[in-house]
Amino acid sequence: MDTTRNTVLEAWMAEHGYSSNSLADAVNTALERLTGRPGGLDGSSVRAWKAGRVTWPKSATRRALEDVSGLPAVALGFVPRSRPSLPPATLQQQKDPDMKRRTLVGGIAATAAAAAAPGTSSLRRIGMSDVNRLTQRFAEIIASDHRHGGHLGIEQRAAALADEALNLQNAGSATQRVRSSLYASAAAFRSSAMWAAIDGRRYDIAKGHMREAQTLAEMSGDQAIKFRIWSHAGTLYRHMGRPADAFAANDVARNLHLTRKDPLFASLGLARQGAIHGAAHDRASTRRALDQAQDAMLRADPADHRPVWLLAFYDQAELDHLALSAYLALGDYPTAEFHAHRCLAALRPHMARSRAITTTRLAHAQLAQGDAETATATARQVPADAATRHARVSRMLQEFGAALRATAPGSTASQTWTEHTAGWKMSA
Repeated sequence: MDTTRNTVLEAWMAEHGYSSNSLADAVNTALERLTGRPGGLDGSSVRAWKAGRVTWPKSATRRALEDVSGLPAVALGFVPRSRPSLPPATLQQQKDPDMKRRTLVGGIAATAAAAAAPGTSSLRRIGMSDVNRLTQRFAEIIASDHRHGGHLGIEQRAAALADEALNLQNAGSATQRVRSSLYASAAAFRSSAMWAAIDGRRYDIAKGHMREAQTLAEMSGDQAIKFRIWSHAGTLYRHMGRPADAFAANDVARNLHLTRKDPLFASLGLARQGAIHGAAHDRASTRRALDQAQDAMLRADPADHRPVWLLAFYDQAELDHLALSAYLALGDYPTAEFHAHRCLAALRPHMARSRAITTTRLAHAQLAQGDAETATATARQVPADAATRHARVSRMLQEFGAALRATAPGSTASQTWTEHTAGWKMSA
């Protein structure tokens, strides 16, 4: 038996955040939807596909896998038994990651065309109840993100749910409204996967999620999710140290007509613009953007209907959090500390990730003002879980420790911090 590894499938799984076990679960779910009986796959089944021990799964399994992926089996590197080798196009995809990306996006478009074609047979009627179920799952992803931040598990769950939303397009007949809502749901989940990757400092992976989210958002026509994706793109480029790209991406979000209709969206766009100006060391523009963000927030009507992802995090505390980031980057440490205290006082209880990041930034602002003892006491308030498992918090605390040792070597504060972090290592 030819045991050449299926590198195309491996690449697709890595790109979409699937482990062997999670892909097996997704295919089992699709099998149950197709046949009415639960599938019997497990992680070892998928590992056999990747290893090349199984080059052409059974027909029902292939169909379920195609529903999960949105791609034909041959585009995932499988070889029909009647063929001695992969078709040239598939071989080329193994060598050319850009072609693989185009094939994935093409698969999304093909799914849309097939779903919209008149006379297409369907298994069932897809309705808003399916969309509402996905909306509930999206709320769960948002809640997990605010508690835990950029963990890989959140990214993987969001990516899998994006695929589930997309696969519903092929699962039956639906109205155009439902189809648009499904694309919006898929885009929303993909944007959450993108944000989890940003928060976990997995920037190359985040860019892949971003491209797919942008495609899906365009197919949905949903202005709010377009705003979220492009605003996240601005944050991605800001964290990557590319302010010009950050401005360009954030401007796409800010120029959507939604920001002219709803001051709260305008406020978020301006607040993130202020953070980018801070990273670019433009003091006057930073202050102007943040002042405008505050004015827009005060004009926003709390009674207006808004998406769950916006209501879950954007408020006065988040505006102060972005101002803290901006002024810390500018080196205006007293103003940064002011905004940190305001943010911490207003943060809602579920914002555990934001509290850890804000507390860490506050410690940096205090240390930069020469107060090593207070800064160390502040940094010690960061929970060990966030300090050791959240990529952004871990890196900022490592930088804090290095700055503390450089500015106050041999001090009581430095010794206290060393002992404190040693405790993290023992409990890890």
